[in-house]
Amino acid sequence: MSRVPGWLGRLGAGLAEMSEQWNERRAEAERERDEPESRTRSDDHVPPPPDYAPDVPARPDPAQAVPWGVRVAAEAGWRLLVLAGTLWVLMRVISAVQLVVLAFASALLITALLQPTVARLRRLGVPRGPATALTAILGFVIMGLIGWFVTWQVMENIDNLSTQIQDGIDELRNWLLNSPFHVTDKQINEIAANLREAVGANTEQITSAGLEGVTVVVEALTGILLAVFCTLFLLYDGKRIWQWTLKLVPAAARPGVAGAGPAAWRTLTAYVRGTVIVALIDAIFIGLGIYFLDVPMAVPLAVFIFLFAFIPLVGAVVSGALAVVVALVTQGVFTAVMTLVVVLAVQQIEGHILQPFILGRAVRVHPLAVVLAVACGGMVAGIGGAVVAVPLVAVTNTVAGYLRAYSRESALRHSVRPRGATAMSAEPEREAPSE
Repeated sequence: MSRVPGWLGRLGAGLAEMSEQWNERRAEAERERDEPESRTRSDDHVPPPPDYAPDVPARPDPAQAVPWGVRVAAEAGWRLLVLAGTLWVLMRVISAVQLVVLAFASALLITALLQPTVARLRRLGVPRGPATALTAILGFVIMGLIGWFVTWQVMENIDNLSTQIQDGIDELRNWLLNSPFHVTDKQINEIAANLREAVGANTEQITSAGLEGVTVVVEALTGILLAVFCTLFLLYDGKRIWQWTLKLVPAAARPGVAGAGPAAWRTLTAYVRGTVIVALIDAIFIGLGIYFLDVPMAVPLAVFIFLFAFIPLVGAVVSGALAVVVALVTQGVFTAVMTLVVVLAVQQIEGHILQPFILGRAVRVHPLAVVLAVACGGMVAGIGGAVVAVPLVAVTNTVAGYLRAYSRESALRHSVRPRGATAMSAEPEREAPSE
């Protein structure tokens, strides 16, 4: 009987020990189940590297591994892509409403030409409404008279011009037959026959072009009426329209834009006024030259030279070439050469004396920028785009220069001024007064 309690005690101790081992195994199984399988495999199956293995450097951050130049190019690249996309969308919108944009741009140019007259009348005591109406009526009447005069001159001289052109063609044919180029009568007849065949083959295209011309005339009349209304409102209420436009600008950028606007308007006014004066001088002197050379339709050609002068560089070349061609087919080679001399002389005087003196430095644009602007404007919106392109570039140049100077002055104004010894060392040295 004395051995039974000891056996029972050992049995209880064994059961308790087995229970603890069972609990430990169950807890270890739960820990292994909670940990990721990959980590368990890594800890169990990957042996540590031997002592003689070389040290492997840690992999750097991918952003730090890219060269600095490539990172800068990438940062600039995606921003340029955003700007290019924005510009493309803007061009698409402008192309969709091209007539409205060109009409408003023409109204701005006309307003820049007429607004000084309104301001002068206001200073003389004339109310704003009558001053605007008087200036607008006078300006549009003068423009209408110029258009009517050109049309009248062309219609009056068209019969005489056609006869002179036919005579000129006959003279050119005789000159080719007697020239050292060995051109035969058969070759000239073949060229004429080819031209007639080309005209006959393209009759449908010519007819469709005529129908499109009617559409162009309707669109031109619509644009003219829209430009007239825009000009009237800009002359009468331009200041308040500008003040309303400033409200659309963010408040932080509003002071700079408010100062850049008047600077841009002064540039546009100077450009339009100077271009009108230079074009008028070109038309007068070239017109007098071709008049004394007995070139027919000298006055309409002078008006065309005046109008084409609003397209810098390209317009002068086209109008001068038109005058030379008319002189060639009507008066012969000698008169054409003399006309070319007159055109080149006047254009050289314009480029080297008149434009720098009249336009000044305020609207000076590099000739390369002028050519590229005229080409881009012509590709986007035709003749109207070529006319508007150069003043747009001049105004953009003025606005960019003003905003750059304004940001520099603003940064200096808000910067912390040095004090004490730093202020003394930062103070610029004053020049000694000259005796």
